[in-house]
Amino acid sequence: MSRRRERGIQAVAAGVAGVAGSYAVGGFTPGFVPATIATAITRHSPDAVIRFAITVLGDLGRQLAVVAGFLLAVALFAGIAGGALAVGRRLDADPLAVPLAGGGIFAATTTLGSGAGAALAAAVAAILPLAVPPLTARVPSERVSPARRRTLGTVGSALATVWVGIESGVLSGPALPSRAVSDPAVRDRLDEAEAKSLDVSGLEPLVGTDFYRVDASIAAPQTTRAEWSLSVTGEVENELDLDFATVTEMDSEERFVTLRCVGDGLDDEKMDTALWTVVPVSEILDHAGVTDAGSHVMLRAADDYYQEFPVEVLDSAVLAYRMNGRPLPRGHGFPVRALVPGHWGEINVKWLEEIEILDREAEGYWEKRGWHGTGPVHTVAKIETTSREGATQTVAGHAYAGTRGISAVEVSTDGGETWSEATLSEPLPGDDVWRQWAFEYEPSGSHEVVARAREADGTLQPEERTEPYPSGATGWDTEEIER
Repeated sequence: MSRRRERGIQAVAAGVAGVAGSYAVGGFTPGFVPATIATAITRHSPDAVIRFAITVLGDLGRQLAVVAGFLLAVALFAGIAGGALAVGRRLDADPLAVPLAGGGIFAATTTLGSGAGAALAAAVAAILPLAVPPLTARVPSERVSPARRRTLGTVGSALATVWVGIESGVLSGPALPSRAVSDPAVRDRLDEAEAKSLDVSGLEPLVGTDFYRVDASIAAPQTTRAEWSLSVTGEVENELDLDFATVTEMDSEERFVTLRCVGDGLDDEKMDTALWTVVPVSEILDHAGVTDAGSHVMLRAADDYYQEFPVEVLDSAVLAYRMNGRPLPRGHGFPVRALVPGHWGEINVKWLEEIEILDREAEGYWEKRGWHGTGPVHTVAKIETTSREGATQTVAGHAYAGTRGISAVEVSTDGGETWSEATLSEPLPGDDVWRQWAFEYEPSGSHEVVARAREADGTLQPEERTEPYPSGATGWDTEEIER
């Protein structure tokens, strides 16, 4: 094996080991270098690319960003290690490559925004595939050449570092909230949701276990309850700074709330419902005293996400700190998030840290990218599952209209010529929740099923289908059913 190829293997091994080292300090967190890079990719990609990822790729777009972040992190660390090896060769001082590579990787990792712990772990892990091979080459052996022993030392030290990194990252990662539900009131509400759910195969219950996620950041912020605080600033008489205990000591309630992403298409799955433990934002604003100049509000999150909308919308907004009776999962805003009834998911800011009252209109994170999702959510009736048993065909789904409510779902089995009313699930308590629907019939052949919803006051949802971008998808959902 040529020395150039050998150094190439060393450099790549150092890159992989460096990534594993950054994972070892806390698992998949913002300190993990590939997550940092993936977040930078999503925040600096052209708007059209992000729009495609949200509306077409969905969860796959997020996964591809992580893969890209991993490959770029390995390439970055490998490039630094390769450069250090080249410098050592030119100076005829190979051992010099070890501190050069470690220092370069530490500097690069901190520049990317990862913490000192992740940077140090990445640097130490990356230098092992550079430091171990010279030692293994000196081990006496008549069967294996020094070059092969160096290569085996490189690969072996890299694999060992990866194994240690994975184990350490899993074990030392931030503790997840307890999954035990001990509150009897919560259990009663969840039992109620289960009892009211329609018994239709393949249809998600009224409160499911897999709530959708769409974030501007790849890895969730790691704020603890002790570190967290909520500031109320801007056009207020008294600026406030509230800690977690102060918020959770307020009078709370258990509330069913549905969220729908503005990037949710008629055939997508970015709409879900949970039971949230909440406190009113209005009480906090009363203490702060919003001035006459306050006309808009900016919610800011720990991951630098921000969203703006008219301040009067906060009259019905709440802060949530439990989800289905458990502390908020990190991916859904731990320790505290905002819920704004009847509006698109994007303004229900997770990891909330600041409420800033503004005297002017401003643009939020997604508005700067061309979306217009700060208004009320559109009415939708989705066809989510179809099944056949004997001569009976069943179609079913969910319907949602924000705080306007759902009074009926109508189904056509002849492409919209005639209509029949579907069976609706009993409504859950609350004014911002979805309902399930199901319709059974005996088909005569291949046909087109169409579903449409009526709001609580009888208003029929618009027929015209629109794409999610820029203001959210709407229109009558359709499904072709073969004979």
